[in-house]
Amino acid sequence: MWRTLALLTLALLPVTAASSARHPEAELALDVLEPPRPGRVPEAAPSRFVLQDGGRVFVGGTSRIAAGRLEKLELKDIEKLVALVRKLPGLGSSVTLGPGDTQYRLWLRRGRGVEIVAKGDPAAAPQALRPLAQLLERLSAFNHASLVPLPPTQLVVSAREERLDGGCRQWTLPAPLADVLVEPRLITADAARGWPTGAVAASVCAGDKRYSVALRPLMPGERP
Repeated sequence: MWRTLALLTLALLPVTAASSARHPEAELALDVLEPPRPGRVPEAAPSRFVLQDGGRVFVGGTSRIAAGRLEKLELKDIEKLVALVRKLPGLGSSVTLGPGDTQYRLWLRRGRGVEIVAKGDPAAAPQALRPLAQLLERLSAFNHASLVPLPPTQLVVSAREERLDGGCRQWTLPAPLADVLVEPRLITADAARGWPTGAVAASVCAGDKRYSVALRPLMPGERP
């Protein structure tokens, strides 16, 4: 009974904005936001790469999450790239790498905390930004033999009025739709069973209106 009550309480918690990074336990984290497309919500995709203390690593795709662990030598390779980025002269918090609308949001925690938002194609970055471009390319395409699927336990649900192509479903999530339209809510994965998650949006009918609904999977240690 108490477990059921706890899950119901969690499913209706409002999501508040955090003043620090979404991944307070991470050594570094990267979000990759692809250009918007119909039926897609780029911000709802899991973080692309998250590295925690001890080499624990999480990798996100369009909607799925995988977990693994790096060896010391592998960690050092990434740390070398990070050190080169920190040494870039005049590097600001917002940079343009080249043409393209893909956005990269990078957090570096160790030492002086740094947040960088980079836009464009890393492959087209000027020589002065090559260390940053190389780090983004490596992390955004990261793959490792230790990675295994990790089903999320919590998701953040958000919604906006928007008519998507195709049919639509009824609202069955525990938080009232009217509340979610005002502020995203945290729900359990069990409550969202059968719904599309990540960057793929669901189309919802409510009365004579249509809504685009996105459920962003949370990684372990991530704040909503």
